[in-house]
Amino acid sequence: MKFRPLHDRVVVRRLESEEKTKGGIIIPDTAKEKPQEGEIVAVGPGARDESGKLVALDVKSGDRVLFGKWSGTEVKIDGQDLLIMKESDIMGVIAK
Repeated sequence: MKFRPLHDRVVVRRLESEEKTKGGIIIPDTAKEKPQEGEIVAVGPGARDESGKLVALDVKSGDRVLFGKWSGTEVKIDGQDLLIMKESDIMGVIAK
C-alpha cells in the first residue's frame, strides 16, 4: 500500500464477523452488523504535545484492535475497503 496516515491517525482493515451463529444458523449479509474488530495496516508518526515534541502512538501495524461502531472514515485504497481513524477512536488492543 502506498498510503501513509498523518499525525495520530491509523489505517484499519475490518475483520469479518462470523457467518454462522454458535447454533449453526447462517446470518444473511443484510442482518450482519459492521464488525468492530480490525487489524492495523498503517500508522502515522504520532501527535505533537504542547511543547512540539512528537509523541509516538501506542499501536503498531499488525495489532488487532477494537473500535467504536461508527468510528473512522471508510475509504477504498488499492481495491481494499479500509478505515482511517484517530488513535483515540481505538478502545484497545486484543492480546494474542
